[in-house]
Amino acid sequence: MIRTSKIPFLIAILILFFSFVLMAHSSKTETAIMDELAHIPAGYSYLKFGDNRLNPEHPPLTKDISAIPLLFTKLNFPLDSQSWQTDVNGQWETGAKFLYESGNDADKIINLSRIGPILLTILTGFIFYLFSRKRLGSWWALLPLFLFSLSPLVLAHGHYVTTDMAAAFGVIIALWSFVNYLKKPNKKTLIAAGLCFGLAQLCKFSLLILIPLFIVLTLVFYTIKLWQNWPDIAFGRRKKEVWSRFFKALAAVIGIFIIGYFLVYLVYLPQNINYPKEKQKADTETLLASFAGGPDPNWQTCQSWSGSLNRQIRCLANIDIWMAQQPIFKPLAQYALGALMVTQRSSAGNTGYFLGQVSAAGWRNYFPTVFAIKEQIPSLIFLMIALMFSFVEFTKAIFEKSRWPRFLGWIWQHFSEFSALCFIIFYWITSSRSPLNIGFRHLLPTLPLTYLLVAYEIKKWWRGEYQRFFLSYWEEIKYHFKKFGGILLKTSAIGVLLLWYLVETVSIAPNFIAYFNELVGGAKNGYKYVVDSNLDWGQDMKKLTTFVEQNKINKIKVDYFGGTSPKYYLGEKFEPWSSSKGQPETNSWLAVSLTFLQNSQGQPVSGFERKAEDGYSWLQDKKPFSRIGYSMFIYKF
Repeated sequence: MIRTSKIPFLIAILILFFSFVLMAHSSKTETAIMDELAHIPAGYSYLKFGDNRLNPEHPPLTKDISAIPLLFTKLNFPLDSQSWQTDVNGQWETGAKFLYESGNDADKIINLSRIGPILLTILTGFIFYLFSRKRLGSWWALLPLFLFSLSPLVLAHGHYVTTDMAAAFGVIIALWSFVNYLKKPNKKTLIAAGLCFGLAQLCKFSLLILIPLFIVLTLVFYTIKLWQNWPDIAFGRRKKEVWSRFFKALAAVIGIFIIGYFLVYLVYLPQNINYPKEKQKADTETLLASFAGGPDPNWQTCQSWSGSLNRQIRCLANIDIWMAQQPIFKPLAQYALGALMVTQRSSAGNTGYFLGQVSAAGWRNYFPTVFAIKEQIPSLIFLMIALMFSFVEFTKAIFEKSRWPRFLGWIWQHFSEFSALCFIIFYWITSSRSPLNIGFRHLLPTLPLTYLLVAYEIKKWWRGEYQRFFLSYWEEIKYHFKKFGGILLKTSAIGVLLLWYLVETVSIAPNFIAYFNELVGGAKNGYKYVVDSNLDWGQDMKKLTTFVEQNKINKIKVDYFGGTSPKYYLGEKFEPWSSSKGQPETNSWLAVSLTFLQNSQGQPVSGFERKAEDGYSWLQDKKPFSRIGYSMFIYKF
């Protein structure tokens, strides 16, 4: 007989297994998405050849684990191609040649590569459950695990060879281990926190945000601890004690960063060892040519104030170029190059479509809006309940005379939740300020922590707070009826919301990337609001091939957005097309990716310019003949 205490754990395993099945099935039905065209060959080249010249703007963890199964398969890699030999970061061309032009089985490579990310997603869910169990208990920890593991966003991006799910993994382990060190400071927890911080930095460059976050959390933690001990510290020793604790805390955080970056160095070292020094230097110079105002041959930005911080950081590029020439620093130089490239791209933005507009400058309301229409309504209801309940508690607290001691006491007792909240706030602020608006997936690192905090408040709301002041036997009966009746009602409401959530997830399978909630009419209407990795990332080429075969089409014109070669799947039936080629002849077929269609027909804003011939004006009044998945329209002329 299974012990009652083990039942929640077994349910957690079942949830994770179901998540695995959904991701594996979705992976089988989809072709390579845009970023996989670069990430898959990059990871393979890192492990196979010890050369990480490709795709430096993303850390290697996801790419490495995706490449492990490929090492046991005989594959042809385009080492003699120009894109590998002489091009600067020729990731797209090398990826196309590796997957589709070298005699390899592209589908086999893609499916093998996705095994690692799927397992990493399951591991993330398992660790998240263990973390949640410590904060909520075994049963209530199932709520955030359920929301996370069966989220369409997680199921979509959890099986792709990209860095977004890895970022969620990195946040959970780094934050958990860091808070554990603060609470139990010793050599063992310090090393663990450093290693987990290093793993996080190998996941995604946006997790550089953990550096200022850890510093802030350390100051808050030790300030409260000092405040609690203040009455017990002799008056003459207080100043000395403040500075002593400050420097000890600072030294510990620096130690964590040093351990973390030593791990980064050890991982980059074997993957960089065969990258020629001369080429790494030349590539670095080219990739950072426009960084912070362009070259600084005399190192002036490293010697004196230039008058502008935007120009001053050019010094970092100069240091990175110098490091690329030093054999011992080459691995760290490649890591730093990626971080600087991400900084450069984040400030420059990316052409995107949003609510009928097209811009390269981004929108401040992009992420809140996309969250509202891409997140499932049941989880939004959970979020609203949690916010309202916490708001009521907060309102009551601010009118108490001892509100500051209570507030500081709450932070001390719930430092894990406070740390999670700080990360969510930090990450949302930086994301909203960035003009790089290309997908809800960029918020994925905040999702598990959001679900954890929501579940924390839902648990308190479910339990309620009751005071027993009975005036009569009848009053006591009414009290129990109200208490247990309320719990029954709340339990039923939670059950209905979770069932709704599950039905929504199963209904959209295997097209998880295209999920939109009922507020905008579901996935069929999503393209009217946002595209790119929110809807159309090139995943439906197999479905297009099936459509062509079923309709016995001999030739189809295709304007495709994604990481797949249409010619590889369609062969001689494929004809490349674009708006500038004009309307096709009568009796012809045309397939257009919705990312290209919406970018061409949306209203240009923020200085974005588009040529008239690129606007697909001849499709504006034409009704699509059919739709491929949720990512392409088919037109018949």
